[in-house]
Amino acid sequence: MLNRLAIGLAATLTLGPALAVAQERPAPFDAPEEVSIAVVRYISTGDFFQAYLAGVEAQAEALGVELRVLDSRQDAALQADMVDQAIALGVDGIIIQHGLSESMQEAAQRAIDAGIDVVAFDVEIDNPAIPQIEQSNYLLGELALEQAAADNGDDFTAGYVYVPGIAPLDQRNAAWEDFKAAHPGVTEAAVFGTLDNPIANAVANQARAVIQANPAIDVFFAPYNEFAAGVKIAVDEMGLGEDISIYSADISTSDIAAMREPGSPWAATVATNPTVVGEVSVRTLALLMAGETIESPVIVPPTLITQDFLDDNAIDSMATLSEKMPQFAHAEVALADWLPLPAR
Repeated sequence: MLNRLAIGLAATLTLGPALAVAQERPAPFDAPEEVSIAVVRYISTGDFFQAYLAGVEAQAEALGVELRVLDSRQDAALQADMVDQAIALGVDGIIIQHGLSESMQEAAQRAIDAGIDVVAFDVEIDNPAIPQIEQSNYLLGELALEQAAADNGDDFTAGYVYVPGIAPLDQRNAAWEDFKAAHPGVTEAAVFGTLDNPIANAVANQARAVIQANPAIDVFFAPYNEFAAGVKIAVDEMGLGEDISIYSADISTSDIAAMREPGSPWAATVATNPTVVGEVSVRTLALLMAGETIESPVIVPPTLITQDFLDDNAIDSMATLSEKMPQFAHAEVALADWLPLPAR
């Protein structure tokens, strides 16, 4: 036994990084070219979702599996049909990305009944067989609101952008409700929101009317970056950048540019790296397919990102944000010795 241990240790020291290549993979990933997975998307508009898909693609490529992308463009009935399409295509695993709980629950169960492993990102399917991947959406909202209070005190008038029925937005809404209860000096002047495409422009149209009707608003809580981008359009057009501050969730390279514009009202956001979340989604599915037990939910921890931090560190892209904020670049989540990571 000791001799075998010594030989194994010597091999580890000799092989170094090559050991990962030699690591025996469990079925079905011992023949990855025969494995097919699908990502069935509800929302794809916006930089966040493009970056998420890039992470899914990168991790699938690192695994060597076939990836099919099915995009319903915010059509709940079509998304359910696309789950059935994935089943008919004979995929081995499915990632459900966002969606409405009521339309996804039965469709996801049909996939389970067909012997297909399923994970879900930011859609509450309420099925013990389906691990949930989350950004800790409550914490996203909580950290953004704590920063709003730090910047503006405990007494401000808020506009709130919210569309119910979307799991991550509902979870961020819980943080807003708790924040209001803990800060009775905060007034909610208006609640509005839409997911109509293009989302930012549609929200901007609403925000103009809200600001005109509620001139006392000095803070917007817009816990999705497309919402925040829309509010910023309205605030900029109305020349109110010095009077209104925006607090959001999620981030992209274009958001960084918007936050760093001179006089930008976009004060802070709380985010995970959407590319990393995409990678974690594929790794979680791979571990499930390999027969490993997954503790659900699988949480990708978020990070507070302020306008001052971006300015002080001359951050101009997601790449430089990852360099200056290493915890944003990678999540130590859903890992295994046999599971290769995308090239960095």
